Amino acid sequence: MISILKNLVNRFLSSLFKKKKDFKLGLYGPPNGGKTTLANRICKDWLGEDMGTVSNIAHETREIQIKEQICIKSKGKELTFNLVDTPGIATKIDYEEFIRAGMKEKQAKQRAKEATKGVIDSIKWLDDMDAVVIVLDATKDPYTQVNITIVGNLQARNIPVLIVGNKADLKKADIKKVQAAYPQYNVIGISAKYGDNVEQFYEGLFAIVK
Repeated sequence: MISILKNLVNRFLSSLFKKKKDFKLGLYGPPNGGKTTLANRICKDWLGEDMGTVSNIAHETREIQIKEQICIKSKGKELTFNLVDTPGIATKIDYEEFIRAGMKEKQAKQRAKEATKGVIDSIKWLDDMDAVVIVLDATKDPYTQVNITIVGNLQARNIPVLIVGNKADLKKADIKKVQAAYPQYNVIGISAKYGDNVEQFYEGLFAIVK
């Protein structure tokens, strides 16, 4: 009887550990909002290494990228998660946009194909997320079809959300406009590139992970 109880306790504890170990935090948003820049900031702060490559050309990240076992600390608390950096979500991907960015036609078509697959993968992965950070460019209009679609999908799945208004260091940034667009969520203005206000961002993560 004692051995049975021990096995039950061990199973219970191991299941708790597994849930904590496998906690997935996803970075979602439109292309060029700064998801990978933020992922790199998190990984540099807590792992001492980058997550992925950043580019001014949209859809640089076209595959799901994962960094496991990131442990962040804030005000005496700890949070361990697997960070999932997703390709930017777009309603339309036109290879001609990449040509205008300086790519040759063959390369542009290949990138458009990979980017389209990336969008599909991002949406599929939503079902695996325990919490999501939506990364928006705070210099752009937050009321876009893509942003509203992302928020709608997360609400339908009842996934905890933190919204980041990135590029807050730029003059055109308007964090209040982002807050007004999505008042149901906590919105934090940061500069992922320069690390401005990232401490508040980390505190915000603890608030959505309960």
